[in-house]
Amino acid sequence: MPPTASTTLTDLLAHRHSARAFTDREVPREVIDDVLAKAQRSPSWCNTQPWQVHVLSGGARDRFSKALVESALGQGQDGEQGYDLGTPTYTGVHAERRRESGYALYAALGIERSDREARFLQSAKNLDFFGAPHVLVLTTDAELGTYGAVDAGGWLTVLMLLLAEAGVGSIAQGAIAMYSDVVRDFLDLGEDRRVVCAVSFGYEDAEDPVNAFRTSRAPMGEVVHHLTD
Repeated sequence: MPPTASTTLTDLLAHRHSARAFTDREVPREVIDDVLAKAQRSPSWCNTQPWQVHVLSGGARDRFSKALVESALGQGQDGEQGYDLGTPTYTGVHAERRRESGYALYAALGIERSDREARFLQSAKNLDFFGAPHVLVLTTDAELGTYGAVDAGGWLTVLMLLLAEAGVGSIAQGAIAMYSDVVRDFLDLGEDRRVVCAVSFGYEDAEDPVNAFRTSRAPMGEVVHHLTD
């Protein structure tokens, strides 16, 4: 859905999706700066504004991708992963939703569940930012712990909606945080920062079938609990 002057937040929430294929057309710097300036109005606990971002484009983006790929090849699939915010564990309904999302993605691409090589190659596109010309790395203040991470997540949601409003596709990538040691070294991050995730963004390739993939949402009854008495 191309945004218009009458596009509402409800429209953006209904139509925004994670883009996994991009054209090589760069987003103008003024558009990027405008989106980031607007995102700075995101709410945060006690107005702490713990988020900081590094935007990589051009040669910096390419060198970053190369560093991640080299680290992944050196570690192998069973290498130790270095999430700054703790390694997530998926069980129960969360594991089911994760599997459903993954299977739906592979189905959109015509990849059989048994084709481990094709699934690996698709996953490896994370490290080339799915071909996006820009990647943003989001970090938070270490000393703020969970609250800082929650605030950074709020900023992230606002950012992606603003990008959609500007006609720019994006995808949040927790996979980058698996290599937080590489990220920290490449960006020369101090011990006071924690890597949250990356956001790859650009103009999505509408012809690629991967961008027709959509995730489902849990029914209201599973997540909303009204108490009246």
